[in-house]
Amino acid sequence: MRIGEALLSQGLIKPDQLEIAVEQQHKSKERLGDIIIKMGFVAPEQMAPFIAGHFNLPFFNIKNIYKEIPPEVISCVPEDLARRFTVLPVSLSEDILTLAMFDPLDIVAEDAIRIKTGFRIKRMVAYEHDITGAIEYCYSQLPKLQEHVENFIGQDAPQHQGEVVDKLRLEASDPPVVKYVHQLVVQAFNNDSSDIHIQPKQDKVELRLRIDSILSDFPAPPKSMLPAITTRIKILSGLDIAERRLPQDGRFKMLIGNQEIDVRVSCFPTIYGESIVMRLLNTSSPLTGLDKIGFSPIDLEKYRKIIRRPYGIILVTGPTGSGKTTTLYTTLSEIHSPEKNTVTLEDPVEYRLEFIQQTQINPVIGFNFARGLRSILRQDPDIIMIGEIRDKETAEIAIHAALTGHLVFATLHTNDAAGAPVRLINMGVEPFLLSSSLVGVLAQRLVRCICPECKEEQVVTKKVLERLGINDDRMTLFHGKGCPKCMNRGYKGRSAIFETMMVNDDIRNLINARNSSEEIARKAITCGMQTLSDSGIEKMKAGITTIDEVLRVTREFQEL
Repeated sequence: MRIGEALLSQGLIKPDQLEIAVEQQHKSKERLGDIIIKMGFVAPEQMAPFIAGHFNLPFFNIKNIYKEIPPEVISCVPEDLARRFTVLPVSLSEDILTLAMFDPLDIVAEDAIRIKTGFRIKRMVAYEHDITGAIEYCYSQLPKLQEHVENFIGQDAPQHQGEVVDKLRLEASDPPVVKYVHQLVVQAFNNDSSDIHIQPKQDKVELRLRIDSILSDFPAPPKSMLPAITTRIKILSGLDIAERRLPQDGRFKMLIGNQEIDVRVSCFPTIYGESIVMRLLNTSSPLTGLDKIGFSPIDLEKYRKIIRRPYGIILVTGPTGSGKTTTLYTTLSEIHSPEKNTVTLEDPVEYRLEFIQQTQINPVIGFNFARGLRSILRQDPDIIMIGEIRDKETAEIAIHAALTGHLVFATLHTNDAAGAPVRLINMGVEPFLLSSSLVGVLAQRLVRCICPECKEEQVVTKKVLERLGINDDRMTLFHGKGCPKCMNRGYKGRSAIFETMMVNDDIRNLINARNSSEEIARKAITCGMQTLSDSGIEKMKAGITTIDEVLRVTREFQEL
């Protein structure tokens, strides 16, 4: 049975669609299957399993295993052939090379690879976009790191017989180690990763990158290479390479293309060796405006009204990694004026901003937030930003600064906006001082955005929609099915969701009466506050994120 007839018999296309495709084939001389996909009559995800069954070939879900394909198998097929014919070598058994192909009838591809390799070819069918993504990973990202690992292993052990520190320094200067650390940072940056985790285990090393808030496993170096890698990172960061019992923090800069990357390094001792975490900050990236970071029009109007106040304290709350610092930097860039003196106190300074004075605390010499804040008040500031309120002393100085005519911004670790005043009261701050100075609280989270390249409609039950407060049965929701552009995650990039609580007389009375965060939240909602969940649902309705992502960051509606 011909492929068009087979598609028709299985109900994948309609008779009129087949007629249109055949007519187009007479004109273009293309293969019928390609025309049917190009016209959108059959999705590539349907065509690949169909072709496998039609020609009695196995179908292979390559995205589940491509990271485990041995490098010696990948090297059987040159990169130019793999890209030209969209094929990937999967396994090699004696003289049989198994290829994952989207088009198993591509005789030209099969002959070219057979002649080049000298192996007999076994064909398997896979999704085209999965093969493309696997080719990018196997031929571009993995080999560079693997090459440096092999070069390190292939070298003779250093002959230096001096102190252990000298031996470590010598190993860390080996070209394969230097290149591995550099390429690791480059790969993380190219994958839009925020953090690199190198974690030693009993008999191996785990390498994970945090991409869009989620940690993902990547091929790790051998454990024998870990001491040299750790030493190299310590040298770059200006840390003590001889100290392996105590935690250390440092940083270094790296230029990738025309972008300057600031890498913050944390070394932490474990029973199996030192764990390394590197946070990547793109200091060359310009700040976007408040209207670009995820505010809804209503919340943006409220927040802009708050930050235009001449004095008072404004709190930004949320867990670590929720984008609080970015929001504050963006805020300062919006309200900056040559007529105002803006001073910050941070731990650490993450981005360098030319239009403000930035200071980094140093607890080792006794320069903490409280001491720094007292000194800042003698610098005649108009606007003050405090990286984090951690104790009663810092909180009280910040509140007194707000009461004496300064506009103070600070971060605080609470789950929602209503929890911020309760947290400060629990620290020991007097409620009447807090209620007189607090003008607003902004709570936020980061949600992953649906990848625009593989975005598709998502089927959601009526029950789920009702639980989320959506009564429209015709509501169209979306998710990402996964593609090479997003490394088959279905997500690409992040956006923020917000909860903006403006402090009015009703909320001030509740703060003075030491009411709970639940009571403050209820009053704020009746006064028009949109909760984090509401903000997330709005982004879900707009096709920006998914139900799963809203649930992940808000921890609500778990019964769904």
